[in-house]
Amino acid sequence: MYSLIRPLLFRLDAERAHHLTLDALRLASRVPFGKQLLRTVFEANDPKLEIEAFGLKFKNRVGLAAGYDKNGVGIAGLNALGFGHLEIGTVTRLPQAGNPKPRVHRVPEAHGVINSMGFPNEGVEALGRRRDIRPQMSDNPSTAVSALLGINIGKGRDTPIERAAEDYCALLQQVSAQADYIALNISSPNTMNLRQLQARAAIENLLREVAAVRDGLPVRKPLLVKIAPDLSEDEIVDVLGAIAATGIDGVIATNTTLGREGLPAYAQPLKGGLSGAPLTAKSTQVIRIISKHTNGNLPIIGVGGIMSPADALAKLDAGATLVQIYTGMIYYGPALVRDINRAMVGSAL
Repeated sequence: MYSLIRPLLFRLDAERAHHLTLDALRLASRVPFGKQLLRTVFEANDPKLEIEAFGLKFKNRVGLAAGYDKNGVGIAGLNALGFGHLEIGTVTRLPQAGNPKPRVHRVPEAHGVINSMGFPNEGVEALGRRRDIRPQMSDNPSTAVSALLGINIGKGRDTPIERAAEDYCALLQQVSAQADYIALNISSPNTMNLRQLQARAAIENLLREVAAVRDGLPVRKPLLVKIAPDLSEDEIVDVLGAIAATGIDGVIATNTTLGREGLPAYAQPLKGGLSGAPLTAKSTQVIRIISKHTNGNLPIIGVGGIMSPADALAKLDAGATLVQIYTGMIYYGPALVRDINRAMVGSAL
């Protein structure tokens, strides 16, 4: 069915099409039997898919990457698509509009997307008022196993880089009650100077402050760090050293890339981070490097260019524990979740 819908969506502005699909999922979850129908079509539940990572039990390895549902408005519908976890956000302390439009560009020839969103979201207080997030995730325990919920947090646009830790610490305190895990986004290319936080001294200081807040929470929640695909191996080793020194629970590899290799000429000057098929090999190589330097002991969520079940399996083979998708759904539709899970059941994982 998605092959019939996609040409219509691709005639629309990319950001507008995204909002329409999210609204459709939200509507489907509210009509009678809507969630049950989605589950019937898209879920691939099997005990073989269950996995434990950073102290949590996931019903399967496939998650939704941050950025798809920035404000947690479509969780009920997304939860019915068969994901093992959903990561919402990126959320900032204050509402922000993000960068000027147009800020999302498809590159169909390369099966890629370039975005310069800049963390548009309603702010953490709006998320806190959305008390239906956890009930939506719970669903009916007699007929369905829920996805786990990650909340991705980021520095606000107007927060000076030297005060970034204040944002992350405050956000952690505000979202921890709703989240199963929290992801620190320090690698988006669309917030000025944000990637500077990945330098060894900067990231270790930041993680130490955030981990101290985490350790003081009533219930300890896993903390993960999302890194860029454009780091050198030495830079990745520096990040891993900071993670080990501060007791961070895992890493998400990777965010979007500033690279433009293999793109048509019209896409080369577009601002923002590139996702989709052009990122596949680069993100998988980062996973491989992380696994090598941690002897496979640091849980990794592999994300970046998963456009097929084979791409997902390659990231697991490289050392990932879980995977996440986003751009792959734009090109292939929500059945990609089911197809990856089915492939995992048939693999030798």
